Amino acid sequence: MLDLINRAYVELTVRDEEGQGMVEYGLIIALVAIVVIAALMILGPKIGNIFNLAGDQIQ
Repeated sequence: MLDLINRAYVELTVRDEEGQGMVEYGLIIALVAIVVIAALMILGPKIGNIFNLAGDQIQ
């Protein structure tokens, strides 16, 4: 009986850790997405101006 309880505990612990890992990866991805969006909002107009100047010089 004790063996059955130990196996159930180990199985539940492993499932919890797998779920925790998925949550951590999700949080990391969300953080990276926020940083990328912020960088594009800040640098987007500057990069657009560079491309516009390059396009104007080509014409």
